[in-house]
Amino acid sequence: MKIIGIIGEFDPFHRGHAHLIAQVRRAYPDSPVVCAMSGAFTQRGGAAIASKYARAEMALRCGVDLVLELPVQWAVASAERFAQGGVALLAAAGADCLAFGSEAGELAGLSWAAEVLDSEAFSVALQPYLKQGLPFAAARQRALEDVIGVEAAVLEQPNNLLGIEYLRAIHRLAPGMEAITFPRVGASHHSQSGFGGFQSASALRHLLLNGGLEPACAGMPQPAQEVLRREWRANRCPAALEHNTRGLFTRLRTMTAEEFAALPDCGEGLENRLLGAVGESVTLSECYDRVKSKRYAHARVRRLILWAYLGLTTGDRPKALPYLRVLGLTQAGRVILRRAKEQNCLPVVTKPAAVKGLAEACQRQFAIDARVEALWELCLPQLSPAASEWRATPFLAMGKQKQG
Repeated sequence: MKIIGIIGEFDPFHRGHAHLIAQVRRAYPDSPVVCAMSGAFTQRGGAAIASKYARAEMALRCGVDLVLELPVQWAVASAERFAQGGVALLAAAGADCLAFGSEAGELAGLSWAAEVLDSEAFSVALQPYLKQGLPFAAARQRALEDVIGVEAAVLEQPNNLLGIEYLRAIHRLAPGMEAITFPRVGASHHSQSGFGGFQSASALRHLLLNGGLEPACAGMPQPAQEVLRREWRANRCPAALEHNTRGLFTRLRTMTAEEFAALPDCGEGLENRLLGAVGESVTLSECYDRVKSKRYAHARVRRLILWAYLGLTTGDRPKALPYLRVLGLTQAGRVILRRAKEQNCLPVVTKPAAVKGLAEACQRQFAIDARVEALWELCLPQLSPAASEWRATPFLAMGKQKQG
């Protein structure tokens, strides 16, 4: 049995995601699909628009068989670390193949770029640009062009870049895993307009945060729409850091330079810029802009501020995944889990209470999961009693699921 893996955020689940899953199903009609999905917070450095349980349900009702949570230490990180976490999680679940969408739509160019980025020649070419103070992304682009001798446009498109990082992670962590890519369809990653009936997740979040439930639903498959409307009626959507600006600044303004320096991926004196910006800003966007510079990219700044809000430091990053946290599954997903338990040494967490009997590293991770989920609840439009992560259970999808 071949198991196909997908890495995603589904923030929210849109027609482009459904299209990718449909392509996977056509290519591998008899294979179950497992997804490594970000939890309460995402790689862009923001709160997921809906809960991880609702987003997992969307995916399961639209063709995925098993959804596993990508822990926050990998979910809120650079593209490289995000990819490493996703690939490691899928490998632990027994995935034989990773499927992803890309602007390139074919593996040859992405594989070549991945090989060059891991070469000694690239490492040598990169150093002078970093010493010039260029942001890492720009330095990487120029170094790659120096090595290959042509313009490296492949790095300018976000899904290509993620795809390259997936291939590098497979090479390092799961060399036996295959990879397949499909052409990405619809609007570009950050576009606020639709294209060919497809809207980006960024556009849908913008609509939801401005009260546009039905316009956002129009960009989603019907089963995902149903989940989103239910969450909206229950005031469980849309979440955003901006909904808890006062609480976030309460945390930021009580931090010291040393505490900022302990954040993951800080360093280079960035802690001093953060310390000054949080005292002078009254909105998150103003704070981001004060810290951002030619050297410090906006996405990196957003993630740093989110790390500070979550109270996590470099020391909270484990070297390896502690367990497989199940957010939802179908009957086919049960088969994947059964095989993973037989072939893998990682514990499978379906009932939170069972964590108390696991190793200390697992208990520490679940304590982080619980805290992060509680902080996500504070990002909802209305304050409500906090749901307990210790009582959460996976969504069970019975029968054949719709695929959009």
